[in-house]
Amino acid sequence: MPRSSNQKMKVLYIAKILSERTDEDNLMTAQDIIEALSHYGISSDRKSIYDDIEALRAFGYDIELIPGKGGGYYLAERDFELPELKLLVDAVESSRLITSKKSRELIKKISKLTSNTQAKHLNRQVYLSHRNKALNESVYYSIDAIHTAINSDKQISFKYFNYNIRKKRVYRHDEKAYIRTPVAMCWNEDKYYLITYSPKFDNPFASYRVDRMEGVEILDIAADKFDKKAFSISEYIKQNFGMFSGEIVRAKLSFDESLVSVVLDYFGSDTVLFDAGNGRFIINVNVTGSNVFLGWIYQFGDMVEILEPISLRESMKGMVKTIGDIYK
Repeated sequence: MPRSSNQKMKVLYIAKILSERTDEDNLMTAQDIIEALSHYGISSDRKSIYDDIEALRAFGYDIELIPGKGGGYYLAERDFELPELKLLVDAVESSRLITSKKSRELIKKISKLTSNTQAKHLNRQVYLSHRNKALNESVYYSIDAIHTAINSDKQISFKYFNYNIRKKRVYRHDEKAYIRTPVAMCWNEDKYYLITYSPKFDNPFASYRVDRMEGVEILDIAADKFDKKAFSISEYIKQNFGMFSGEIVRAKLSFDESLVSVVLDYFGSDTVLFDAGNGRFIINVNVTGSNVFLGWIYQFGDMVEILEPISLRESMKGMVKTIGDIYK
């Protein structure tokens, strides 16, 4: 870019320099800023630097000056503090929803929200147990399209697939596109689900994993109407995901007291705990007899016992026997 053009944007380049190169541990003097500007073909002097910094302050930049020897200017306040950026990076790195490539791209963008020096502290790697990243690169854009459709009261179309043993996509519905009214997004066990509505079916509400959706398009078709007061998203999620899916029963469960935190994590912090003595406690909760729930109980061995109902105890006995028979 010609020298004269850059000269007109001197104050913008000063903002860029302070944003990228300074923080409370890395200061720049007026002379440092003059030298940095010279790399952009911009000439300056100390007085104009002082004037430009005052202009940036008046505009809203929180530029601090540490006086004396070894002092200098730095950008004091940013939209995000370094611990907040570390948290965002960890969330992006650990999310199964986001592919490895998209994670790197997002982390690179997050790193631009702080100085170059502090950005080095964002070069983190979160080690996760048995978690793999998503394979579907388009999921990032599918989510955006779905939210746009929900907010615009429009229907969407998409193809839905599973993977075969060769990791190739096998499309459902004879590879035809599904056309549905998007209702809400649900996050469950590190996976994003879309809850949809279609009046064509006896069970009009259904859920689809977003990372298994392809070619999501917003249609110029008004969303199907349903009684939003009669449909509870929270109840739908509770009855259709994980260990709460299926027919709900009232269960009485006995736990070793070492599992208090585990119980509160799964059933909620408002769960009432009854001291049963001998280092155990009892809870009464709504659950299902699904294999997911029974498998969750099974992992704790003799630290958990299903007390009621009898039908749930029998289901647990059946699972234990089936597993035992496999290893005879």
